[in-house]
Amino acid sequence: METVEERIQVLLEKVRPYIQMHGGDVQLVRVEDSTAVVKVYGACVNCTLASVTYNKTIGPLIIKEIPEVTDVEFE
Repeated sequence: METVEERIQVLLEKVRPYIQMHGGDVQLVRVEDSTAVVKVYGACVNCTLASVTYNKTIGPLIIKEIPEVTDVEFE
C-alpha cells in the first residue's frame, strides 16, 4: 500500500502540468500529523490568483482524495 506522501505525490503529478503551463510548480514538503505542507515555486509565488488555485482547488483535492489529510498548508 502506498504511503500518504506517495498518494499526495500522485495527485500533485496530475495537476502539475496545469501549474507548469502558468510558469509555476508545486512540491510536497512534508506531512505532519494530518497536515500536508506543499511548497509553490516559480510564477506561482507572486501570482495574485495562486491562493485561489491552491486553497480552492489543490488543497480540497488532497483532502478529498486522502482522508488521512485534514489540512493543507502552502509555503
